[in-house]
Amino acid sequence: MRPVITERDIPASGALRIAAGSIVTPSARDLAARRGVTLHEVDPHEAPALAPPERTIALGADHGGFAMKQALLPVFADCGLTVRDTGVYEEAPADYPDIALAVALLVQQGAATRGVIIDGAGIGSCMAANKVPGVRAALCYDVASARNSREHNDANVLTLGGRLLTATQAESVLRTWLGTAFGGGRHAARVGKIAAIEGRFLRAQKE
Repeated sequence: MRPVITERDIPASGALRIAAGSIVTPSARDLAARRGVTLHEVDPHEAPALAPPERTIALGADHGGFAMKQALLPVFADCGLTVRDTGVYEEAPADYPDIALAVALLVQQGAATRGVIIDGAGIGSCMAANKVPGVRAALCYDVASARNSREHNDANVLTLGGRLLTATQAESVLRTWLGTAFGGGRHAARVGKIAAIEGRFLRAQKE
């Protein structure tokens, strides 16, 4: 099966090596052109493999979070993480539920272990992402809330308010969130209860 290159695979700049014969969607080609990214076809054995889910971050922002998304991209690279960017790719009006859904689905489907969503306040994206089964999104506004969301709640999606945090504050929150492990222990049972609530209503919908 030939690899399919989509918008999510196009980096912010530079070049992308793809296996010869790969299918590149029209939207991916358009985005590469806008970003000035050159697509180089190479022998399939020389093409970089997709990063494993635990080293992959699903990332998205609406117009209110676009500038912060771009500013935070170096943080992910510094942490050795590969970004699956779901948009937006320019500062044009967008609906945060669409972006939140795209990020949440990558996490739910296992393509990325964690995700980050940025809108103007971070609230709406958090609400939307948490509608996707298996997602535990947390709006974090300082280092303490970021640490707590990971240690106690095993949050797998972080939402940020692009218009409420400075770039420095957002970077501190993000680095803390990325660098904090789930505490397990007594917290695991409580996270299990969150999943049980979700399962209860999912079963009710099927009945």
